[in-house]
Amino acid sequence: MSLSTLVAIAVFALLVFWAVGAYNRLVRHKNIIANAFGQIDVQLKRRYDLIPNLVEAAKKYLQHEQSTLEAVMLARNQARSASDAVRSRPANAGAVTALAAAEQSLEGSLGRLFAVAEAYPELKADQTIRELSEELTSTENKVGFARQAYNDAVLDYNNAQGQFPAVLIARTFGFAPSAMLRATENAAERQAVRIQM
Repeated sequence: MSLSTLVAIAVFALLVFWAVGAYNRLVRHKNIIANAFGQIDVQLKRRYDLIPNLVEAAKKYLQHEQSTLEAVMLARNQARSASDAVRSRPANAGAVTALAAAEQSLEGSLGRLFAVAEAYPELKADQTIRELSEELTSTENKVGFARQAYNDAVLDYNNAQGQFPAVLIARTFGFAPSAMLRATENAAERQAVRIQM
């Protein structure tokens, strides 16, 4: 064998080792995203399980606010469906975006429920409602921390799959960028709330 053949074999072997390493790094990052979403999913399931109990406890006080209670349950069911879709594809940007929109709708519905509940002192005084509200608040905090970990994992993955020369492997094997979970979707939602007196 000539020296040029040995050099060509060595260069080819190095390229193969590099490609395998780049591919494995991308797979590891996708698995980290899946794990991070798994942590969110645990907290979302807990929240989805708490909401029907909260609605049921509020029903006896808010019988004439049936549309508010139904909106909460509808939003909860839509968010749960979106969460199930992301669970099967945690790095899929479209599924993550749909989940963020569904979660935003659920948070809005819950906010309206709590706003209505403020007008009913007997509802606010109910021990079950207070306990469920505290559990929901605690769960929301945990979801927030889990979302941060998820977004960190997505950032690492997007950086890894978008940098040259790893982008060549990413494009070859279909490693598309993933979407981060956002608290708001448009500029109007980011505006500060103005209180008028």
